[in-house]
Amino acid sequence: MEALEDEIREYLVERKWDQLRPGDLAKSVAIEAGELLELFQWDNPSLAEVKANPERLAEIRKELADVLLYCLDIAVLLEFDTVQVVKDKLEKVRHKYPAALFKDRAEGTDAGTEDIYWQIKREHRQKGTS
Repeated sequence: MEALEDEIREYLVERKWDQLRPGDLAKSVAIEAGELLELFQWDNPSLAEVKANPERLAEIRKELADVLLYCLDIAVLLEFDTVQVVKDKLEKVRHKYPAALFKDRAEGTDAGTEDIYWQIKREHRQKGTS
């Protein structure tokens, strides 16, 4: 990941984009995320259906790359350790959503796991934690 961060830093410096405002990049993340979401407007295919459609996969890949690149631009400009940022958040999410509560979903039955998710989400919002 460090090599990728270095490549992104170089890319930004070469274009004199190394002083971009984080807010402008965050707006770009949202715009590109909207374009990714647009690929799923009016339908909600399963994972298997998406994987079976090479044209759709190519479109998703393009939009996902745009989102990731803007996210990494922000991280590089703010000198974040992107690996640590992701690990820290993953640890919080593991704690917030214990695997044991969602096991049934992994086995193919939804068995109320969406209800559990939203219950946990509401509780954390009420506490002011994320």
